Amino acid sequence: MGIGSKMKLDLGLLFILFSFAFFSSLVSSDLILSKVDRRIDLTSHIVRITSTLKVENDGNDEVSELVITFPDQQAKHLALVSAYHNEGRGKTKSRGASLPVKPFQSVEMPQSLTSYSVSLPKKLSKGEGLNLEVLAVFAQILKPFPEQVSQGDFQLVVFQDSAYILSPYAVKVQTLSVKLPDARIESYTKLENSKAQGSEIKYGPYENKSPFSYSPIVVHYEYNKPYTVAQKLVREIEISHWGNVQITEHYNLVHGGAILKGEFSRLDYQMSPHTKGASAFGWLVAKLPPRTHSIYYRDEIGNISTSNLWGNSIKTELAIEPRFPLFGGWKTFFTFGYGLPLMEYLFEAEGKRFVNISFGSPIDELVVNELIVKVVLPEGSTDLSVSVPFEVEQWQETKVSHLDISGRPVIVLRKVNAVPEHNQNFQVYYKFNCLSLLREPLMLILGFFSLFVACIAYSHADFSISKSSTSYLAKLQWDEVQTTIQQLENIINRCLTIHDKLEASLRELSRTGNVQACKTARKTSDSLLKEFSKELKPLLISLQSSPQGAQIFPKAEELVTKERELQERLISKHSIVVDSYEKKLSGRDTENRVAPHQQKITALRKEVDDLLEYLDEI
Repeated sequence: MGIGSKMKLDLGLLFILFSFAFFSSLVSSDLILSKVDRRIDLTSHIVRITSTLKVENDGNDEVSELVITFPDQQAKHLALVSAYHNEGRGKTKSRGASLPVKPFQSVEMPQSLTSYSVSLPKKLSKGEGLNLEVLAVFAQILKPFPEQVSQGDFQLVVFQDSAYILSPYAVKVQTLSVKLPDARIESYTKLENSKAQGSEIKYGPYENKSPFSYSPIVVHYEYNKPYTVAQKLVREIEISHWGNVQITEHYNLVHGGAILKGEFSRLDYQMSPHTKGASAFGWLVAKLPPRTHSIYYRDEIGNISTSNLWGNSIKTELAIEPRFPLFGGWKTFFTFGYGLPLMEYLFEAEGKRFVNISFGSPIDELVVNELIVKVVLPEGSTDLSVSVPFEVEQWQETKVSHLDISGRPVIVLRKVNAVPEHNQNFQVYYKFNCLSLLREPLMLILGFFSLFVACIAYSHADFSISKSSTSYLAKLQWDEVQTTIQQLENIINRCLTIHDKLEASLRELSRTGNVQACKTARKTSDSLLKEFSKELKPLLISLQSSPQGAQIFPKAEELVTKERELQERLISKHSIVVDSYEKKLSGRDTENRVAPHQQKITALRKEVDDLLEYLDEI
């Protein structure tokens, strides 16, 4: 196969070769596939297998359905299967209407298969036939090999399938072609009638294959296109009857290819992005509807300016560049939004309005593991219903926005494993009373009117406090109390300043020995302290007599008492020091005589400071 011992191939499907031989004898059908042409498109990481079938009824009973099958290991990656009736022949051949496809179960089918039933456009009688086209789309079915690559390596992927169509019907003639991104093929399974031509591998023709014939093939090739997978995408489509459709899309994007091994060098990438970042991608293209406007692109940090927009009356394309190139396993989170003209998407039919808009992501070749579409309808919408061309989960929510009263109804649709083929138009039907359009303008008018009335009332109202009211008198009394406290604090602070000058005179005495100057300083201080003491008495009386100052009076009285005691201690200390100098006592003897007074002075000064701080906080 060309890969050999490099990897352990996932060939669990090989047992089908043995089990199908048993089940083929149990499956009975009047249909045969006279010609099968299968085309596997591997040019993208989303694999598309298109099978053109020529179906004939070789039995006697009429047949109305065709069964198509997929191995379970392949079916778990199946994102979409659809069937069409091909009409005409040769150059006039065209794809007809889509045919109903639904899951099919039967005890005659092997348990390792997933089956679907296609309803034929008409019942086939004996000898009749028709042409069908079956499209199967697979997501994340390509397996990176190796699973980790360094920054300078190219990315290789592996795809597995069968050279024969896996069908419960006999096949007369069949061919298979595998289209690759380019001619760089690492290896592929070589069978009889197989060859590689450039970027295409062809198998067949193979004739007269029995039901459930299976021949595994493996293609190992280089793939360096963007392997984009959105782990989650939330699309919010907000309908405004004022003429706009606002679409906001929140992406949780990851590179689904081979994991980057080792460290990333920004310098190497910028110097040679094609060789030092071949497996990474730095651009995404979003194909938006024409006349798209108000486009923005941002992430958790803020607006991203690295994007290009171009368009005309037919299309609009937005090239999105993330803040950093994405290597295998790397993630990025971003949001982009845009507006659309409402007239192109809102219609009326049978007394109802309906929105006709696309379902999936506008980004090219994006696989979405979980796609949530929210359609926010105007407040007042009723009788909601949805028409989606494929199966989705559905529920309803309510969104409260500006100027809303009861909230806006929200239709929520959820689809897993979404691919570009799901980007089809869907319809949301609802009833809406035109009078509801006046709700928001009337609320704005009423709001502004109420504001103007309030301003007029405020300008004419008298909010002043009466001078005879109890509250006004209480405020005046409290202001007087605060003024008295401030005067008391100022006097105490001036007393403390005199205390500091007394201490300074003692230090000057120890430096110069001038006893007379020290005595003069004390005499001046005594005079000033007596004057301040006289000023404090009326202030204490005022506090004691005031109803609101009575609670503060004890602290104020304590402050005055402590300050007087501090004065006495300082004067005593001053007298002792001066007397010691006159008697010419030693420094040690002086310190011993002063020590008891100094300890008390320190304690009293702290108490005075604490009381002053308390009164400041009132």
